Amino acid sequence: MSGEPPAHEPPSLRLWLAAGACVIAMLLAYFLLPLHRLGPDRTALAVVLLVAALSVLALLLLRQIHAVLLERPGAHPGVVIPLLMCLSVLVFSAAYFVLAHYPGEFSGLVTRVDALYFTLVTLATVGYGDITPTGQGARVVTMLQILYNFVILTAAATALTRRIRSRIGTRGNARPGRGRRHR
Repeated sequence: MSGEPPAHEPPSLRLWLAAGACVIAMLLAYFLLPLHRLGPDRTALAVVLLVAALSVLALLLLRQIHAVLLERPGAHPGVVIPLLMCLSVLVFSAAYFVLAHYPGEFSGLVTRVDALYFTLVTLATVGYGDITPTGQGARVVTMLQILYNFVILTAAATALTRRIRSRIGTRGNARPGRGRRHR
């Protein structure tokens, strides 16, 4: 035995606890970071941070998608992909919150909860209309989120679904007494 886990070993409890701690840390960071400092006088910095964060997240998600397609042993896309998707939502929420401090960019978006709500409503393509991007910057970021959702998050969700189906199929075939009965 080499000491390496089998290719299809489920994530351990410790890994799930670490993932839960990451979600809590991401939410705390979202609500506590001084995002107001990225106001209209620091537009270039805000744009660079948004583009950098989304680029890194997209690359990390693509890496996880690649791991699923190659069925890479030891990869845990069932934990990592949802974490990266959650972080993507929080990055867009932060961008919307920052943009809400620019005059004329949003109608109805005031708090971080409003920004998170708008991000999730946009992600779900619901569009209640209570918060609307009225400025060009807000509309560009909203379009960027829609494209990011269609391309990156859809590919990640599809890879995750593929991995889950593969795992279920592997478990179903490995159980004794499963399969066809011969008469």
